[in-house]
Amino acid sequence: MNKFFSSAPAGEQVGLLLIRVILGLFLVYHGWEIFSPAKMNEYLLWDSFRNSNGKLLVYAGKGSELVAGVLFVPGLFTRLASLFTIGTMCYIAFFLGNGIIWNNDQHPFLFVLLALVFIFTGPGRYSLDHYLFKPKPAY
Repeated sequence: MNKFFSSAPAGEQVGLLLIRVILGLFLVYHGWEIFSPAKMNEYLLWDSFRNSNGKLLVYAGKGSELVAGVLFVPGLFTRLASLFTIGTMCYIAFFLGNGIIWNNDQHPFLFVLLALVFIFTGPGRYSLDHYLFKPKPAY
C-alpha cells in the first residue's frame, strides 16, 4: 500500500507507451477526415474558414493531426509530433473556440496537455525514438 501512495513512478514506461499510442490513434482518427471531402467541406462552411485562407487552414490542421498521430503511434520523432499537436490544438482551442478551455474547449486543450507530457518526458523506452536516437556507448 505504501508503494501506491509513494511519489515513485509505477510502470512509467508501459504507461507512457499506452498513453502515446492512444493519443496517436485519436489523432489519426481525427486527421483521417482529410480524406473525406464531405467532412472537409463541412468545416469550410464555418465562419472562421470563410476567408481566402480557409481551405489551407482546414487541410493543414487535419494534415497535422494525421501526421502527428502516425508519428506518435510508433514513437518516431515524438517531440516533433508533440509540437504539431500543440500548435494545431492551441489554434482550435484559442482561436476557433475562443479560449474557453475550462468548459467548451476542453478536448483540444487536453490534447495540448498530453502532448506537453511527451515534450517533457520523451516517448519512453518502448519507442522508435529510443532505439534510433539513444546515446551510443563511449569506447
